[in-house]
Formats: sequence, C-alpha cells, structure tokens
Amino acid sequence: MTEHYFSGAPWEEEIGYARAIKIGNNIEVSGTTSVKDGLVYMPGDAFHQTIRIYEIVSSALHHFGATLNDATRVRIFVVNIESNWQKVAMAHKAAIGSGRPAMSMVGVSALIDPDLLVEVEVSAII
Repeated sequence: MTEHYFSGAPWEEEIGYARAIKIGNNIEVSGTTSVKDGLVYMPGDAFHQTIRIYEIVSSALHHFGATLNDATRVRIFVVNIESNWQKVAMAHKAAIGSGRPAMSMVGVSALIDPDLLVEVEVSAII
C-alpha cells in the first residue's frame, strides 16, 4: 500500500508531488528546501536553511512513525558549495545525530528560488 504525506508547501500542488511517500517499510522524502509560511527561510544562510530543512524532513518522517535515525541515505544539493559545504555539513551532523546514513553532497548552480542554498532528499526504512 502506498501512502502520501503533504506538508502544504506551495510547490507540492503547483508541480504535482508529495513531500514524502511510504511504500511498505520504505519512505522517500522529496527534495526539501528551507521554506516557512510559504517564504524562503533565512535567505543566504546555508547553516540555518539546512536546520530548517531537517525540521521539515523530520515532520514528514514522523508522519509515518519514523525519525532521522531511520534514514538510510541523504542527498544534499548545495549552491556555491565551495563556500557553503562546511556550514551545511555542520547542520547535517547536528540534525542527523548518531544515525550516520549514507550521504552525498553535490554542488549545483541554482535551485528553484535564488534565495535557496540547500536542498535535501532523504530515504528511510522502518
């Protein structure tokens, strides 16, 4: 059985996707950016954007009875990776705790809004 979770982000409806989907014991959280109340949260601040992203991801996982400790893979996309990767890495480590999933961090030229610096995808198994 497939279950969907919608966070209410405007792009979910506009583009046509779910924040997260659960199939069996597998959970996939869509690429998540730093948004709060429909606006970019902390423009220009890669550390706090990443923290906010993990709050959103945690809510999606919690909906299905999972936590970040259940994460098996994390993909992080970073604008201006040369100057932002360490801030993103610190926020990731603070948020993910001791779970230590497999992870990739990739530099990208831009995200959907020029104020966004980070996007994160998470896979989990419960």
